[in-house]
Amino acid sequence: MPRVRDMTSGSPTRHILMFSLPIAAGNLLQQFYNLVDTLVIGRGEGVTALAAVSGSGWLDWLVLSLAMGLAQGFSIQIAQSFGAGDHVQLRRAVGQSIFLALVTTLVLEILAQTLLTPLLHLLDFPENTRPLTETYLRIVFSGLPLIMGYNLLAGFLQSVGDSRTPLLALTLATVANIILDTTLVLFLHMGVSGAAIATTSSQGISFLICLLAVRRLPLLHAERKDLKPDPAMIRRLMRLGTPVATQNLIISLGGLVLQRVVNGFGFIFMAGYNAASRLQGMLELFGTAIGQGMATFAGQNLGAGKLDRVREGLKKSAWISVSISLLLGLLVILFGRQILALFVEDDPEIVDQVLAHGYRLLVVLASGLWGLYLLFVHRSALQGMGDTFIPMLSGGVELVCRIGCALILPALIGEWGVYISEISAWIGAAVLLIWGYHHRMRLLTARQKNAPTA
Repeated sequence: MPRVRDMTSGSPTRHILMFSLPIAAGNLLQQFYNLVDTLVIGRGEGVTALAAVSGSGWLDWLVLSLAMGLAQGFSIQIAQSFGAGDHVQLRRAVGQSIFLALVTTLVLEILAQTLLTPLLHLLDFPENTRPLTETYLRIVFSGLPLIMGYNLLAGFLQSVGDSRTPLLALTLATVANIILDTTLVLFLHMGVSGAAIATTSSQGISFLICLLAVRRLPLLHAERKDLKPDPAMIRRLMRLGTPVATQNLIISLGGLVLQRVVNGFGFIFMAGYNAASRLQGMLELFGTAIGQGMATFAGQNLGAGKLDRVREGLKKSAWISVSISLLLGLLVILFGRQILALFVEDDPEIVDQVLAHGYRLLVVLASGLWGLYLLFVHRSALQGMGDTFIPMLSGGVELVCRIGCALILPALIGEWGVYISEISAWIGAAVLLIWGYHHRMRLLTARQKNAPTA
């Protein structure tokens, strides 16, 4: 039976860590899942195929993050209803989330497949990588219903405190992906198509495991009446989900502009930059996990009216996050080049150039990682408390900083301007989110003090 965790009493640090550790392990597996594609393609197919697959990252994120953002927003309502003990409203939120997920997945699938070719031309993908990138993404986008399904159901489970089942789902999916990647790419020589098929098939496994877990939790069973369109609940869910999806969209647009700048430096720079960007996911994973723990913690305790616990949880999460980010940054500076070397096999001269570009990016990312971790914690706290507007604005700050640096700095300092654009986006957004969190807490505290007592 999936385990439910009530975070409205007991040690905030223990709750957040115990909830976040399985998510961190799941994130590690998910990043390993992505790195297997990069490793198998880079060593099995060479630098051109590596540039094609790794260069697909921002376009992939553009589509998938919209689905993930909506699912994340919907789960906020479920966490708050669970914290308040309102199981009737919780089941209604589950039913309406499923309805909205079906509609939005259909729309996203049509748009993704229709606009892919024009976007690849717009982003100036090199001629030798463009067909491979298109083949890879068309197959990956065909798995969008599975991705939406997994994120929706994992969000349901995490909202009621179960972070272990999504970990199990990702563990089995990662094992399947490794087996399929190795078989389809290295033995059957299916190239980028094989990597994409392996990824999509593995996502189906994670979806099915979460589906079985939800079916075993009566708390999350939507009745037939809960699945009928409910305008009031739909508006509430969309108020929470749309800003999160919009925030992801804004960040993705900035990333696409950055990708176009990267593409303009040629496919060798593109291979090094994008290979390092894949490793960036490994650097982020603990921050996203603690952020998700903070979101659920804040949502449940806001629902229970315990703002002091939200404050305490945020402080502990921030200290833990910054400490981890500094340690990870040091490890990357010491061993980043050796790790990158695992992913590239080609002409030695080309490999040296690819590694040089990639390692420079890793060093810059490591120096600003603390800003990203503070961003995650404060953004998640705000979302858990029902404020998705400030996080959406923070996406706008990321967009301005990332695009501004990417378009202006390369003319002044060359490729270093591209590297700096990423951490400038993190730090700019973090400043806004820290202010937004404290502003939100002041408003909620005042509202709580002025509320009539029973």
